[in-house]
Amino acid sequence: METLKILDAGLLTTVQDLGRYGYQRYGVSASGVMDNFSARIANILVGNSQEEAVLETTLKGIKVEFLKDTMFSITGAQCDSSLNKEKIELWKSYKAKKGDILKMGICKSGLRNYIAFSGGIDVPVIMNSKSTNLKAKIGGFQGRKLMTNDVLSIGNSTEENILKLKDEYIPKYQKEIEVGVILGQQDDHFTEKGIETFFNEVYTVTQESDRMGIRLSSVSGETIEHKNGGDIISDGITFGAIQVPGSGQPIIMMADRQTTGGYTKIGNVISSDLPKLAQATPGSKIRFKRYSLDEALNSLKSINEIIEKISSYDRFNVEEKDEFVMRKYSVKINGKIFNLEVERIK
Repeated sequence: METLKILDAGLLTTVQDLGRYGYQRYGVSASGVMDNFSARIANILVGNSQEEAVLETTLKGIKVEFLKDTMFSITGAQCDSSLNKEKIELWKSYKAKKGDILKMGICKSGLRNYIAFSGGIDVPVIMNSKSTNLKAKIGGFQGRKLMTNDVLSIGNSTEENILKLKDEYIPKYQKEIEVGVILGQQDDHFTEKGIETFFNEVYTVTQESDRMGIRLSSVSGETIEHKNGGDIISDGITFGAIQVPGSGQPIIMMADRQTTGGYTKIGNVISSDLPKLAQATPGSKIRFKRYSLDEALNSLKSINEIIEKISSYDRFNVEEKDEFVMRKYSVKINGKIFNLEVERIK
């Protein structure tokens, strides 16, 4: 059933799930959400599985009209959002009625928002994923970003409770961040001085950054020194791989990365820090910190334990069945219009 009409699609809004894995050997990029944490929580808040597809917006949110009663949640970057012009909170689920209008503004901190709908987004599953691969024009909604007047179908709602994430779990997006890195795959292609530069330098996120990769520029202008140049025979690219081409300035490969690449990789950002990068705006400052494999695994384990808490016991400590219901009406009596606010008292 048609559920959602796009009135303003924002700058770049796509359907994404956790990615299309298992097909990179055929040259098919993984795609998927940039900020795995925010997308998973958005789904949990509306009773979906964490793997369900969501809408990912970039910098500017969307404006939509609900064509049937639907539960939704918004997570990720801080931005002003409203339902029928009434301000709503992020990291909380809401029940929209047929005819309601959801409007989101520009991101104030962070870069991307995630909108989940109870019952999930009804788009074809292609190669085990609903993710949009923009370059290949497959998956998601007709293989492309959403546009004004598009109409999406949403599944039937599976959640009854209104849930709000505890403040302690909500990320704070900073303009200066530190991310963990495990050295490899070609760290032996760099001089000792080059490795030292990489970990001591402060980098700026440039405007030439997108879902494919985040290009960085060193603040001091110092470059990462190779032993014999930055080119190699192409090999596989992972989410968070840090390529260093001959320019000596790093590029972090993200969700829409190509499947292989011919630049030396000095290391890989640890999985638990990828959401920080996904929310980094141009101009943000980044420092890298060396992690061991065990430290990286422990960090990822901590994040997964938090999500497990949210999705089980703590979920019901969030804000259970505390729906604040207020509707506004205009009533015309004897030619005069009266504005009413009706609140349901339990």
